[in-house]
Amino acid sequence: MPYLFDGYNLLRAIQKMEEFASFTDVQLCRALSDYLCCIRDHGRIIFDGIGPSDKSALAGMRSLEVYFSGENREADSIIEDKIQDNTAPKSLFVVSSDRRLRTAAVKRKATALTAENFWQILLNRMEKQANRPAPEPSQKRHGLTDRETDLWLDVFDLDR
Repeated sequence: MPYLFDGYNLLRAIQKMEEFASFTDVQLCRALSDYLCCIRDHGRIIFDGIGPSDKSALAGMRSLEVYFSGENREADSIIEDKIQDNTAPKSLFVVSSDRRLRTAAVKRKATALTAENFWQILLNRMEKQANRPAPEPSQKRHGLTDRETDLWLDVFDLDR
């Protein structure tokens, strides 16, 4: 589990930025999922509390597992436990502006990032990804196969 996110800590840091003031937990999870897919990695985000009654919008995130701490436990405690239990802490990234969590990460030699710093990294990477041209389809250089040509002629009801 290379990334551990302190859910509401990251969300509140993002919402302080004017352009993301109305950002929601679902939008955050989608952005993180897209980022993790882009860098071909995975992670967990842990939010305080029990979360919304309908969690369907948070289900099925690619590369991101979404957890809620429950009524009697804080997300910070769960994240600390995950840091301690990690078998490869040097490859772990902990994203939180909470000093307690960053200290726990550094003690295990994990990489600790503040929420603001991580969000800037995410934005830069996603902007770079958006500006990257799509790869050319092989048909552009090699043309269609005879079978593909026949199929298209049939679709448009054209004779050769």
